[in-house]
Amino acid sequence: MFGLEYKDSRMLILVAILVALAPFMLNPFPEGSGMAQFNAGYPDLMQRFVIFGIFAIGFNILFGLTGYLSFGHAAFLGVGSYAAMWMMKLLTMNVVPGIIFSVLVAGVFSLAVGWISLRRSGIYFSILTLAFAQMSYSLAYSVLTPITGGETGLQPKVTDPRILDGSLAEGTIAKANFFGLEMGSSFELQLGSWLFTFNAGYYLAAVVMLIAFYISIRIFRSPFGLMLRAVKSNQQRLNYTGLNTKPYTLAAFVISGMYAGLAGGLMVAMDTQVGAERMFWTASGEVVLMTILGGVGTLIGPVLGASAIKYMENILSKINSDILHQWFAFLPDGLEEFVITLIYPFIGKGWHLTLGLIFMAVVIFLPGGLVEGGQRIANLFKRKMPGKDARDNKSQPTE
Repeated sequence: MFGLEYKDSRMLILVAILVALAPFMLNPFPEGSGMAQFNAGYPDLMQRFVIFGIFAIGFNILFGLTGYLSFGHAAFLGVGSYAAMWMMKLLTMNVVPGIIFSVLVAGVFSLAVGWISLRRSGIYFSILTLAFAQMSYSLAYSVLTPITGGETGLQPKVTDPRILDGSLAEGTIAKANFFGLEMGSSFELQLGSWLFTFNAGYYLAAVVMLIAFYISIRIFRSPFGLMLRAVKSNQQRLNYTGLNTKPYTLAAFVISGMYAGLAGGLMVAMDTQVGAERMFWTASGEVVLMTILGGVGTLIGPVLGASAIKYMENILSKINSDILHQWFAFLPDGLEEFVITLIYPFIGKGWHLTLGLIFMAVVIFLPGGLVEGGQRIANLFKRKMPGKDARDNKSQPTE
């Protein structure tokens, strides 16, 4: 299907089903219950799952296939965001031109950065990309303020020209839309004590994520992807054979940067604002964590890693001492305080500590990330068909 092998087609269909049913799957607990705190089926968080999934998928094309570790991808995320915002301010609030322009601008910028950075490899390449990201952040924050808005950032205004939309009436709020369908529009479904929200912005971002995921599969299975794997395996040997590997690594870098720009454009399409903080080095480090946590070099791993980190950032960080007291109110007073004292450093503002421990455990015990963990669990429950060993032995010739 769509030029994919059976295994890849099955994976793509599975991801599409999970994305479509996410509002149901991410709200397993009824509203008002003690466990409703762990529900993640609200539009803003679901949008973050798929948008940062796109960001991580693109980063995995570079890091997972070539082994080149970039610490500067936040620059492409920010450039894509600013490009989309200026399209909304100058042309139209329709998100399509902004998303397309964000990909193109990020591609051009990543071409320039990659052409310089790929003159070196290893740690020197990583440091160069980090330097470009920090320079981009500093320029956006304090130098290019007429373009970036400085520390306050940019957002659409009624006074913006918007050539295709025309002027808006005084007091009207400019809203991002997809050919008239507002990104913030939602439909709520009440089933007993459960409330499910279906958001237009989420499903647009989800469709884009599925397309990006499909393209990444084609890249992984293509001769180009095989060449990138060869670069990761032994680039020096390829150079000794007379093969120039730089065009391949540069192409992978540009494609990865375009994915980051696409994610940046979608972020603006969802919340219609952008600031220089998106280009800070911590955003680059975050996508590295997402990719490693999910599984470097795997297809679905980056999406899983991005979802896991964004879930902890938005769910664990909101659990405070009052919620813990509600959960453990059935315990005796002394024991309740002892349990809360043990748990509290790992939730709320301490959620980074939980993430750090999980990340260390994955790196040490699951080098293949969450994907490897899932494969190990599947192997534990996998049962061989009756008589399979006998048939295998029978089919093998005697020595």
